[in-house]
Amino acid sequence: MKKLAHVFVGLLAVGVLPAKLRAQAPEGPLAPQPGVQIQKAPPGFKVRSLLVNTPVTVRNASGEMVHNLQASDFQILDNGIQQKITHFDLGGDPISLVVVVETSSRIGTILPEIRRTGILISQTVMGPTGEAAVLGFDSHIQALQDFDASTDTLERTLSTLPEGDAGSRLFDAMSKAVDMLNHRPQSSATDLGKRRVMLVVGEAHDSGSEDKLGEVLRRAQLANVAIYAVGVSGAKADLKRNPNDTYKRPPRATPDGTFPTPPPPGTVQTPTTELQQEEAGAPLAGAQALAVWVIMHAKDKVTSRQLEIAAAATGGVHVSAWKHQTLEKVLDEIGGELHAQYTITYAPTGIDGEGYHEISVLLDRKDLTVRARPGYYVAPPGT
Repeated sequence: MKKLAHVFVGLLAVGVLPAKLRAQAPEGPLAPQPGVQIQKAPPGFKVRSLLVNTPVTVRNASGEMVHNLQASDFQILDNGIQQKITHFDLGGDPISLVVVVETSSRIGTILPEIRRTGILISQTVMGPTGEAAVLGFDSHIQALQDFDASTDTLERTLSTLPEGDAGSRLFDAMSKAVDMLNHRPQSSATDLGKRRVMLVVGEAHDSGSEDKLGEVLRRAQLANVAIYAVGVSGAKADLKRNPNDTYKRPPRATPDGTFPTPPPPGTVQTPTTELQQEEAGAPLAGAQALAVWVIMHAKDKVTSRQLEIAAAATGGVHVSAWKHQTLEKVLDEIGGELHAQYTITYAPTGIDGEGYHEISVLLDRKDLTVRARPGYYVAPPGT
């Protein structure tokens, strides 16, 4: 019997470019605990009529994406119960994309750079067989383009992005994008659908939204939406306006000395360490662990690392474009991953339908590492 490498995806930190992903990932998959057996799903049990889709990115020891695996190489567990893969594909399923782009005056001097990214988003992210819609947000949510398969239409829409006010209803815009994607067809055992992808371009800052991040991410997980985020900096925009100005951090939603999310496991969170990490733009370990916490505490406020958490919760990636890479480089990396990753679909069986479900991916290759969404939450009926 092959020794299975049990890769708990919740231990992988995301939110950086592939080169940094390689630096932070564990050295090879994690082995299962001694004596723990893989459970088989008993017949007759099913989580409602839910269909779970997860993107899976596999890399070798050099950090290169692996493209030669088959469905038989993977095993997928839902709360420890082995599931039957009903759909498997490598980068071929067409994409339904919603571009959620900040148009606020906070990043006004960066907007010209964003307007020039249309051809990259259409060619490398949406792809020749996909479709895209565009939402702009400041203190209002604007539907700038409905779903359209034309690359020219997408490029034209992005090239004419308007500059708005200083508001930033990020979560409401993401909520609207989930609603739009939830109505697009998705792949199943019998139907060829589309992968649902949200691309967020903006600051990791929200003000004035009615929706909470945790509630948005619960719905995104159930709708099988993968969130990719490109973080831009209001600090950079401010410095462009006046090199002598210093960046003023947005006001906190919680009192000084308190923290909206728990620290990474094994660390102590203090105002000093939080400020240093936030202003350095450094990705923090345990992003998926924080994502699980946010999902479980959906009504709580989250005031930092929102886009990193959103990407981690859905199997995507968050990159701070202003810190290390240009927008063009970041979008090229995201497009390359989207069209070279595996898509695995299953209908959960053998488990209780309510509560949080942890997704784990297993491979029999110790030299490979895996990144996928950590799980999903099923609320009790009537909630």
